[in-house]
Amino acid sequence: MQHNTYIYLGIMVLTIFLIRVLPLTLIRKEIKNKFLRSFLYYVPYVTLAVMTFPAIMDATQNPIAGLVALILGIVAACFGLGLFPVACICCAVVFILELIIIPM
Repeated sequence: MQHNTYIYLGIMVLTIFLIRVLPLTLIRKEIKNKFLRSFLYYVPYVTLAVMTFPAIMDATQNPIAGLVALILGIVAACFGLGLFPVACICCAVVFILELIIIPM
């Protein structure tokens, strides 16, 4: 059975269009509900975390190296370091752990 790629692309375009257009057309006033405002504020962070954390563990050859890098990255971020220094620290930790301490 052959699948029609254009049908899948059309469904994807329609879904993305509706997700982006419906909030603009249905919600015209400012949202005043504190719970809903805080919920909508944190949705992007939660979505990013849900996509990123499993990838951290699967991207390394050894999941322990990924876990150590994740923990050190969180600690570095808590000390106020920016995204680039935290990313450099995490990459260095994985590099060191996978090549020197934890050889496969």
